[in-house]
Amino acid sequence: MSATLPRRPVGAGLGDLLMGARMAATGGRSGWTRTLLTALGVGVGVAMLLLAAAVPGAIDSRGERTAARSEPFVDAAPPAGPDTLLVLHADSQFRQRTVRGWLVRPEGPDAPVPPGLTALPGPGEAVVSPALRAVLDSPDGPLLAARLGGARVVGVIGADGLSGPDELAWYAGRADLTEEWAGRVDRFGGGGPGEELGPTLNLLVVVVFVVLLLPVVVFLGAAVRFGGDQRDRRLAAVRLLGADHGMVRRIAAGEATAAALLGLVVGGGLFLAGRQLAWFVSFADYSFYPSDLRPAVPLVALVVLAVPALAVTVALLALRRVAVEPLGVTRRGSPARRRLWWRLLLPVVGLGLLYPSTGSGPAPTADWRIAAGAVLLLAGTVTALPWLVDLVVRPLRGGPPGWQLAVRRLQLDSATSARLVGGVAVAVAGTIGLQMLIAGVQDEFRRPSGQDLTRAQAMVNLPGVADPRAALDRLATVEGVTGSAATLSTAAAPVGDTNPDAVVTVRIGDCAALAEYAELDRCADGDTFLARSGGPEVGVAPGGRLRLDEEWTIPPATRIVPARTDPAGGRPQSALLLTESAAAGLPERNLNAGALLTFDPADRDAVERVRATVATIDPPVGQVLEFRAVQEDPGFTKVRTGLTAGAVITLLLLGISLLVGVLEQLRDRRSLLAALVAVGTPRRVLGWSVLAQTGVPVLVGLVLAAGVGTATGAVLLVMVGAPVVVTWPVVGLGTSLGAAVVLLVTAASLPVLWRLTRPDGLRVE
Repeated sequence: MSATLPRRPVGAGLGDLLMGARMAATGGRSGWTRTLLTALGVGVGVAMLLLAAAVPGAIDSRGERTAARSEPFVDAAPPAGPDTLLVLHADSQFRQRTVRGWLVRPEGPDAPVPPGLTALPGPGEAVVSPALRAVLDSPDGPLLAARLGGARVVGVIGADGLSGPDELAWYAGRADLTEEWAGRVDRFGGGGPGEELGPTLNLLVVVVFVVLLLPVVVFLGAAVRFGGDQRDRRLAAVRLLGADHGMVRRIAAGEATAAALLGLVVGGGLFLAGRQLAWFVSFADYSFYPSDLRPAVPLVALVVLAVPALAVTVALLALRRVAVEPLGVTRRGSPARRRLWWRLLLPVVGLGLLYPSTGSGPAPTADWRIAAGAVLLLAGTVTALPWLVDLVVRPLRGGPPGWQLAVRRLQLDSATSARLVGGVAVAVAGTIGLQMLIAGVQDEFRRPSGQDLTRAQAMVNLPGVADPRAALDRLATVEGVTGSAATLSTAAAPVGDTNPDAVVTVRIGDCAALAEYAELDRCADGDTFLARSGGPEVGVAPGGRLRLDEEWTIPPATRIVPARTDPAGGRPQSALLLTESAAAGLPERNLNAGALLTFDPADRDAVERVRATVATIDPPVGQVLEFRAVQEDPGFTKVRTGLTAGAVITLLLLGISLLVGVLEQLRDRRSLLAALVAVGTPRRVLGWSVLAQTGVPVLVGLVLAAGVGTATGAVLLVMVGAPVVVTWPVVGLGTSLGAAVVLLVTAASLPVLWRLTRPDGLRVE
């Protein structure tokens, strides 16, 4: 009969977990330092995960506030009554920022009040956003104040009436506002549907989240292994007291769980403190209130459950390669050669998930397969990096003392350094792949505007102004305006033509202004021209008659000339062009004023002065179009800007996390480093060894990241049907940013290295 071991009590396993938790909180200053470093590393990752989980809710909150203040989407405006309000949009630009403006006039005592206002501003009064108030109080205020039409600021718009804290917005009362120009509403809210991103942009958004979050998960896996050597020595002591292998694993799991739970608390605190920075962060006209950054409860629960589970899993996997015996830890020996086949399995599976979406046709719909495929493909950077570092450092021999110290350390244990730089490598690989995708599809969202900036830099339209000639003269004298091709225009119908769509544009100006719309071989005051576009022409000819307020005869001496593309990029248009003397008998009612303006290149505020002048002309419906060589889809701009901001934040936080990891390694080796200094090793040699110990895995990781990122970008380009082109500047920029982060981290760790190598580092408790 064989003897059987007595069964352990049911609560013994829980007791082992609690013992591990107590070990994480004991051990004196060294134990607390180890636990706090682990908690800080985990906390930074948790804070980033919570921030990512809060982004969708923040966008929804912003959209809800914007929709609440918009006019309802209805087929017909309500009739005038005591509960209606006339509203005229007066949006403009100020130094590449959008300024939202509304002119209002209540038609009765019960007129609706927009969100964020306690009452409607009266005539000559304005209510502005806090950000606009700050600009008005700054030296730039006079450039922007004229947009309010001389109204006196009497209040500030509340948070529920703004898309974000950095929005420039205002409401102003206007007594002479009429329904000829304004719209009528009886409530606010219920605007039209939001803009859809489309399949390509949706794919971009999914990959952006993968690229930004995967490095965080990678670093979380590395952070929970901080202090691994000391933990193994403690577990060996527990084995000496009689613990078996099962108890050791449970104790390790309890210690990892305690550190992860503390990391959750630290991460929550970092998130709550960090989201207050939302007051000061704005990009692409997007800003959020701190209260907008509220992660959804299911996502918070997922983070709370996933982080401890990841910590326990990593801790148990780490013990598989360690033999914790009562007399010590046998990991000190040379590690076995790493196998490559399973490290390539993840990217191969990722390519398999992405392959069905690489066929011909429209861009694929972003779903779980694309997200999972991108995760597995980029995860190949993490799995292959330790094997590749081993392959590089194994044959290295000789060199300066600092180099030999670093190489020998990497030959004994390269996995720790590889884990630390793995997050940076994944971030670089993902950024390279995404930037390749953006560069490959940008032609779909960016196109030449056709606007000729050599002929004019802006166009002003002033429909229905009371004195159009005086308005044009004011524009020509604005400071910074060096040229003005001003014209008056209207539409006329040929007499005798029964087609209601048969109209011809009549444009009046001097010879220089008319030459912007037609090719004039010669011109003098008194000439008239009939510009032909070469397409279907309205039935007008020299000597014909046009119907304006009254019938008017086209001069028989009118010359026919070819139409010309105007500087705004419009197609050549047929038009009747009249010099000032030739238009003497033309009725001047309903003439619209327009001007093509050129600016002094050294005066960056010239266009702002033009906008300010236009805002003071009645009626306040003038438009200023600043010319640009390239027009870009707003959704594409937002996604690209979000990627840039997210990549910067990710690299910054990864740098902080990497610094924590390097400091933990130095602290773990303080006795050895202090001993080396005590026997005469110069501190600069140790500094170079730390740099080389981090630099070699970084160099290998960046080379690997460049290859994986290029492959990822190529797959994504094939998925959207774009040509595969390797953008070498993008590859170089991504790797340079990753290298810069690591160099800064190494430099920041040197003061700690000098402190740890003092003689008191030889003391052992």
